[in-house]
Amino acid sequence: MVISDFTREIKSEAERLGFSACGIAKAEAVEAKVADKYRKWIDEGKNADMAYLQNNLEKRLNPLLLMPEAKSIISLALNYYPERKLGDDQYQFAYYAYGQDYHDVIKSKLFQLSSSIQEMAGTPVITKPCVDTVPMLDRYWAWKAGLGWIGKNTNLIIPHSGSFFFLAELIVDIELEYDAPMPSHCGTCTRCIDACPTHALETPYTINANRCLSYLTIEHRGDIDQHITHDSELTTLPYVYGCDRCQLACPHNRFAQPTSVKEFTPTEAFLSMRPSDWKSLTVEQYRTLFKGSAVKRAKYEGLIRNISLVNDTE
Repeated sequence: MVISDFTREIKSEAERLGFSACGIAKAEAVEAKVADKYRKWIDEGKNADMAYLQNNLEKRLNPLLLMPEAKSIISLALNYYPERKLGDDQYQFAYYAYGQDYHDVIKSKLFQLSSSIQEMAGTPVITKPCVDTVPMLDRYWAWKAGLGWIGKNTNLIIPHSGSFFFLAELIVDIELEYDAPMPSHCGTCTRCIDACPTHALETPYTINANRCLSYLTIEHRGDIDQHITHDSELTTLPYVYGCDRCQLACPHNRFAQPTSVKEFTPTEAFLSMRPSDWKSLTVEQYRTLFKGSAVKRAKYEGLIRNISLVNDTE
C-alpha cells in the first residue's frame, strides 16, 4: 500500500473511533533542547514527589528504547469538555474527572485502532499503545505530530478547539507520512499565568508541580503545606479535585465544544452534590459515586482532606 494512502486510512479510522485529532511523527529521540529542559526540570525537583516522571528517564526521552522496532508515533487527542458542568455554588472538580476513567476509555480505542491497522496492512504490525502510564512525553509528541502547540500553561492547545483533550499514542513499526510541528499562537498573552492561584506557572512554559493545585489535591499525600494554603487562598477556592483555572483563562478555549464520548458524561448523582453532601461523604458513598472514575487517584482520605480546606458556601 502507498504510504500516503495508508496514512490517510489510519487517520480516517481514528476519526471513526471517535478521536478528535490524529497526527503522526517519526519515532526518534526527543529533540536535545527539549530533553535538556526536561532533565533540568527534574533536577530542580519541580516534579514534586511524582517519582514516576523521572523513572525510566532515558526511555521517556527516546521511544526507540521503549520499542526498538518503532518507526512512527501516531498521536491522538480525545475531547473531554463537558456539556453540563457543576454550578458556581458547588465544589469544583477538574473537567477531566467528571466521567469514567480516561485510561480505560482510551485504551479500548487504541486497541481497536491497532486491530484496524493490522487488517489494513495485511501483514503483522508491531504496535504499542501508550496512555499516561507509559513513559512518553505526550504533549511533545502531540506537538511533533502537528496536533497543536504547547501553551504557556504547558497544556497542548489544538487550533479552534482548545486544550480540554486527553492525549495518547500508538507506536508502530511501520513508516508513515509525517506531519509538521505547529508554531505557537500564544503571542504575548499571559492570561493562564495570571490566573494561576498558587503561582505554579513560574515562567511561561514551565510549571512547578510543588505549587500546582492539581498536584496538591490529587497526587500529594499528607497535609498540604500551610504557606501554600495561605498564599493560594485555597480555603476560599471551590476546587477539591484538580484545577482548571489556567485552561479556563485561555482564550483558545472559547472554541471548546462538548465531548461526544458518552463515558465522559457526568452522572446526575455527581452533578447534584452540594457542599453539605461533600462534607458528610462516607466511604461507601465515595465508592459508589466514583466507581470506575479517575477521582479514586486521590483516595477517599485525600478527597476529604481537600474538602476540609474549603469554607462552606451554603
